[in-house]
Amino acid sequence: MNHVVERVPTDEINSFFSLCPTIAGFIIFPVKKIDNKMTITGARGINHKIQDRFDLTLECIRRFYLKESSPLSDPLERYSQFFNLFDDFKGYVNFFHLQDSVEKDYSEVKFWHLFNNFDYSPLPKNIDEYQSYKIRVIDFIKARNQRMLNSTKQNQ
Repeated sequence: MNHVVERVPTDEINSFFSLCPTIAGFIIFPVKKIDNKMTITGARGINHKIQDRFDLTLECIRRFYLKESSPLSDPLERYSQFFNLFDDFKGYVNFFHLQDSVEKDYSEVKFWHLFNNFDYSPLPKNIDEYQSYKIRVIDFIKARNQRMLNSTKQNQ
């Protein structure tokens, strides 16, 4: 993506990267290897159909709960005990405050970039795609940060 990112002003990149490491920019997955095989985090980072994108990972998780295949089927199945804690996709989404990344009925993920059943490159190809992607990621992180803050206030 160097050919895309090099066209974005440095202050814009810095602003984006300063928002991403807030709590809403992170998600918890099990870290202990099972049978010395790759963890979910490792698998999503190296899979060329995911490229560490959380929206695509969430789609894989949605499909896991529906017993459908995805590029992360093997590692998600390996950690099924973790996902069973949440009963279903809605439970997972609600527990981790991810409602802003799915449709209201939890039936679909709101993708940050073009999605065609994992057949389209997960990385933006040009500056317009990157800008659109960046806006969606920022909107998600801000909304999730607010949702988490609201949740803590309700629980006080």
